Amino acid sequence: MSSHPVGSLAGQWAGSATVADPAHWAISLRDVTVRYPNGTVGLNGVSLDIPAGSMVAIVGLSGSGKSTLIRTINGLVPVTAGTLTVGGCAVDGARPRALRALRGEIGMVFQGFNLAGRASVLQNVLVGRLAHTPLWRTLIGRYRGSDKQLAYEALDSVGILPKLYARASDLSGGQQQRVAIARALTQQPKIVLADEPVASLDPPTAHSVMGDLRRINEERGITVLVNLHLLDLAREYGVRLIGMRAGEVVYDGPAASASDADFERIYGRPIASGDRLAGDGAAR
Repeated sequence: MSSHPVGSLAGQWAGSATVADPAHWAISLRDVTVRYPNGTVGLNGVSLDIPAGSMVAIVGLSGSGKSTLIRTINGLVPVTAGTLTVGGCAVDGARPRALRALRGEIGMVFQGFNLAGRASVLQNVLVGRLAHTPLWRTLIGRYRGSDKQLAYEALDSVGILPKLYARASDLSGGQQQRVAIARALTQQPKIVLADEPVASLDPPTAHSVMGDLRRINEERGITVLVNLHLLDLAREYGVRLIGMRAGEVVYDGPAASASDADFERIYGRPIASGDRLAGDGAAR
């Protein structure tokens, strides 16, 4: 567990005695609307309850609102209307300090990896400790032994520990994404949000990365939300499937039983070969 729960970092967050436990980190949206400054509606009256420990695949085409949903949960995109609580704490209207504290407890995994290419794998993974490390240690690179141990364990859990001192830019795309996942784990997060984490990976590597995320959910009890557009991966690795279209939830149910007709309703068009991981519709 983090040594700095959200409640201790930002006094305006209620329930500091309980929010440090991942088991209490549910997500609740009530009629949430997000309108960007240019007038574009990212979310339109979305209401969802995501219990702690869930494994959720969020699917939809580009512009459907799935990335907005994840970034709103993380406080990166402000709520225009409605209410959003994460770990029992109100995100809508929260002060900047509280939002920074929230982000310290939520691991983010991006499509583009967001690694420092010239830095070593270890240095990249230790970035996950920034929210829990005194500023002076960060500035001079003097991380505590306990922080390094967390990094070693996270790298080992995704099978990338032998690359500890390699430069991030020397790794394959799949290896870089594993480093990004290890960085998120080193935060000791209560929630992991992954925004199209396998979009740029080949099919075998995509399955490996999704397997890592599922194992994190199953073994650590951490809530994992993954944005995807490939129906094969959504069915295989999601337990719950949320389908987004035009900023609204158009499907919410078990992932494994979602039919092609359900995906066609989500996508608003017939399923194309590019909607499947292998491109040929073959099941893995």
